[in-house]
Amino acid sequence: MPGDEEKGANFAPRRFPHAMLREIYEQPLAIRETIERNVEREIIFPGSFREIEGALAACKRVIIAASGSSRHAGLAGEIMMEDLAGVLVDVEYASEYCCRSTHAATNPMVLVITQSGETADTIAAQREAQKRGAATIAISNVPDSTIAREASAKLITYASPERAIPATKSFTAQLTTLYLLSLVLARQRRQIPSDAISTLLGLLREIPAKIEKCLPAWDGQARDSARLFRHAKTCLFLGRGVHYAIAREGALKLKEISYIQAEGMPAGEILHGPNALLDEKLPVVVIATHDSRDPDSVLRYQKTLSILKYVKSRQGRAIVIALEGDREVLSFSDQVIQIPRVSELLLPILEIIPLQLFAYHFGVLNGSNVDHPRNLVKAVVTE
Repeated sequence: MPGDEEKGANFAPRRFPHAMLREIYEQPLAIRETIERNVEREIIFPGSFREIEGALAACKRVIIAASGSSRHAGLAGEIMMEDLAGVLVDVEYASEYCCRSTHAATNPMVLVITQSGETADTIAAQREAQKRGAATIAISNVPDSTIAREASAKLITYASPERAIPATKSFTAQLTTLYLLSLVLARQRRQIPSDAISTLLGLLREIPAKIEKCLPAWDGQARDSARLFRHAKTCLFLGRGVHYAIAREGALKLKEISYIQAEGMPAGEILHGPNALLDEKLPVVVIATHDSRDPDSVLRYQKTLSILKYVKSRQGRAIVIALEGDREVLSFSDQVIQIPRVSELLLPILEIIPLQLFAYHFGVLNGSNVDHPRNLVKAVVTE
């Protein structure tokens, strides 16, 4: 809202023209609070799983049911849990979960994610899971919400209320919580030794400071990108692996705020039909980051570079989210926004913020009401 102020430790006091922009800048605090209030002396979510310890220990499969941005967080969480904990994960649309057949020969843990805790189809999915005998874990930003009260275990994000309708800080707080949950499952299943989990926790704790340092530069670069492409009528977002979830969320943010058609997809899928759209008027946002210590991540990056080269060879216009110091992407990009080098599964927390800023500036330049886009509500309370 006009007149909103932010007084974070590493920012001079400033006024924000919109609540959405203020909440983007509040993400370091939201992530830091979510970590510190859910971790005590290296114990993650102390006491939260007391009633489902047996189910958690026996868990071989997790089903995530969520909608909108929360589902995109779940798509990233799927990769986190599978890579860190070795547990099989499926991600469902909450609105589809109740229409699916029961889970034969499995005893899944069902994880529901909703910022408000009052999303109707997510509540219905949780109730259906409980009717089927499954233990449920709810991730919500509201401790006394319906979904949190009815869950077998609740995990709270500490993003504080969002006044803008588009999800920003609640989304990165959800990613943080899913990373923490993945570490819990990894420890429970003995997939990662305790000292390594402590190291991963330390890396997670460094993320808020990295965001604080980069936010002003990201803001300016996102504004420049939005100005360059402000007349676009459609946009593609590409990512591989865990970054596909961020491509989906980046597309949703642009769609919500600016009312143009935007689609997020796995990078390789552009060759299977969407390449027909490529021309000099189509902006393509490509997430081309990697963890140099992870051979699989490097391979995905190399394949993404090949797609980026293909886009440019067909006169496509590219905005690239890349790592600091990566010069290889420069000759295949119209705009580059660089993020710090962190481990593969922490990259999504950084990647989404420039895309939120791009959507914000694109919407403002095109006269949209970014805090209250048409037809949207903060919580969808009817099915």
